[in-house]
Order: sequence, then C-alpha cells, then structure tokens
Amino acid sequence: MGSKRSELIKALLLVVCATCAPRFADAQSFCDSCQVQIGLGGTYHFWGETGSLVLPVSLTWGDNRYELAGFRFTDQQLLPYPGTHRERLMADPYWGTSLSRRWRLFDHGPMQGFIGFGLAARSESDVLSVTHWDFASQLGLRFRFPGDRLVGEVTMRHWSNGGIRLPNHGQDFATFTVRLNSELFGLGKHEHSAINPSFDQRTLLATSTDFQGEPLP
Repeated sequence: MGSKRSELIKALLLVVCATCAPRFADAQSFCDSCQVQIGLGGTYHFWGETGSLVLPVSLTWGDNRYELAGFRFTDQQLLPYPGTHRERLMADPYWGTSLSRRWRLFDHGPMQGFIGFGLAARSESDVLSVTHWDFASQLGLRFRFPGDRLVGEVTMRHWSNGGIRLPNHGQDFATFTVRLNSELFGLGKHEHSAINPSFDQRTLLATSTDFQGEPLP
C-alpha cells in the first residue's frame, strides 16, 4: 500500500512538472534572443570632435527590437572656439545608460538599418544637458561579417532633454560595437537541449488514472 502511495505521488509530480515546464521554457526563451555587444566610440558636437573616448556595452533582445546599454565617457569633452586656440569645457568624464526601443528601417542581405528612441540617464549634469534624465535617439546600421562569425553595429546617438531645461546642447556620440557568434565559445543555439523534457501529458494523465479504480487504504 505504501508503494502504491509513492507511485501515485510520483505520477502527480510528473503531471505538475509537465504542466509547469513550458513556463520555465518560456522564461528561458527570452534570453535566447539576448545579444551582448562591446566596442568603442567617440564624442562630437556639430560634426566637430570633442575628444572623449566612449566605452559602450549593450544588451539587445527581441530580434534587436530593444536595447539596454551602458556607456563610460572617459575624458573631458572640449569644444574649440572657432578661429582661436581656446577650448570650451562641455563635460567632464561621466557614466551613462539608456533603454531604447528600436524599429527596423530595412533589411537587405547582411545589412540591417534601424532607428531607436528611449530614455537615458547621466551621472553628471553639464552644459550638454543640465538634467540627469534625457531622451535618447539613435540611427544605426548592423551588419554581418563573412562567415556569420562576427556581427558589427555602427550607431549615431543623441541625448537631449528636449529643451525642458537649459543649457541643453545635447550629447552627441557614435559607437562601434561587435558581437561574437556564440558558436565560437561552445554550443550553438541549435545544439542546446530544451529545458522542457519530452513528456507526453496524455500518457502521464493516463498513468495517474490507473490508481483511481483502486481505493486507498
């Protein structure tokens, strides 16, 4: 009788696991489209260099529809006064982050163009933007290198508070980032085993009903 109880409990646990497993699989499927990219960039203003190196790290998901990115502006941003040897300090080194929604403009062979819009946060306020929270816009081009082993992205970015508070010259910078194909480091996506085991729910339910006709002690 004790063995029958344990068998019934096992059957019920299998049914619960088969019911909950798709939820775990759905949670994992979110990260199936996650892509981490790193690279380099630089700042400018009205197409003139302002001299700061930018270190970007970005996470995209949803087939490049969403981007969460962090940036380190490593140097002072200095804008030369026209016709002089003097420079104006625009910004000191600071940290920034942005969350954006992207829309595809075109997709032709290995090239993909996109625009994006979202919000940005800055650790410092300055003449570029007196506010710590800004609107973030971007225009970019993503491309695959031959062999699909490397994916690159060139993005022009602009942060601004939209003139809500002044001064607001806006932060302009460009980034070049790359993503290595996961197959370089082990299993490719097609080789990963699914979390959801291949349970046949009808078989499990039939197994559990085998005990219904026998009264428990």
